Amino acid sequence: MEIGEQGVISSLEDPEMGLKLLEMGCIPGTAVKLNSRAPLGDPITIIVNNYTLSLRLDEAETILLKQ
Repeated sequence: MEIGEQGVISSLEDPEMGLKLLEMGCIPGTAVKLNSRAPLGDPITIIVNNYTLSLRLDEAETILLKQ
């Protein structure tokens, strides 16, 4: 996903990480937008439910999107 692109969360792959992401608002069916990447690519920031969330790449990679 490139900066500025949007998608909709279809599911969360990792059950343990999924619980943490659900608590942060990453719920299947929710729209997300890639907001920025750190200079070395990790972490990234996404916009979910009108707030900015910072995630490590390994966390973000467990979020499956439909575009």
